[in-house]
Amino acid sequence: MDRTPSKTRAALWMSGWLALMLIVAVAGREATREVNVFQLMAVRGVLGFMMLYPLIHMNGGFAIVKTARVHVHIARNLIHFCAQLGWFYALTLIPIGQVVAIEFTMPIWTAILAASFLGERMTSWKIIAIVLGLVGVLVIVRPATGAINPGQLIALAAAVGFGVSVAVVKSLTRTEQTLTIMFWMLVVQSLASIGPALYVWTWPPLSTWGWLTVIAFCGTFSHYCMARALLHADATVVIPMDFIRVPLTAIAGWLIYAERLDAYTVLGAAMILAGNLLNLKPASAKAPARAR
Repeated sequence: MDRTPSKTRAALWMSGWLALMLIVAVAGREATREVNVFQLMAVRGVLGFMMLYPLIHMNGGFAIVKTARVHVHIARNLIHFCAQLGWFYALTLIPIGQVVAIEFTMPIWTAILAASFLGERMTSWKIIAIVLGLVGVLVIVRPATGAINPGQLIALAAAVGFGVSVAVVKSLTRTEQTLTIMFWMLVVQSLASIGPALYVWTWPPLSTWGWLTVIAFCGTFSHYCMARALLHADATVVIPMDFIRVPLTAIAGWLIYAERLDAYTVLGAAMILAGNLLNLKPASAKAPARAR
């Protein structure tokens, strides 16, 4: 598989991730009006596997998903499974824009783990990109003083889990095919959710099946886009690009749910975009010259 370093290719794959995850946020809010989050996760896993199988078949069948790192896949996907449960549950407790904004503490955890365990270098541009992105999030959300909503704590815990998951995915991309990573994600998460889902099962109405199908498709192939992006750039480059999802979600909330879109949102979006442009800045050639 092509692993040529390219921030341009990484950015293109991340644009697919952004579009699909934006749809997942809206579909997730609609689906959880009628189904339990365990049901949602189980259906997502089963339908997602059915959608992924044609790609597996076209690339040589199940031989492509063989791996010597099964234990890493299992650990990564159990962490990601718990984070997803928290994320979908938080959508039922606090506004959609706030869930996504809190989620964007994730680059902090990803950057720390990638620098500590994967040997990625934290350049000044990466640090500035993360800081600008986080400040932009705070400008948009403007957290109010007072009692902390449990939904906010759940969303924060989910963000930590996502950060750990992304760092492990970056490690897996060094030895595994993208389809291998996707296959084990769907298998592990389907097995983890099927028991609780059957325990609380109520048959969803026909309209909700449409939302569940959308979640399965977008949720599955959004992770395909993320894994492909991580093939071409460090996690500390790729993840700050995801900050763009905050203003996009705010705009979606304004258009779909009549949530307020004000000057603070525009300012925060501008800061997030500036951080991403800095993050895509080519590395300086001076350091290698000095080394020689």
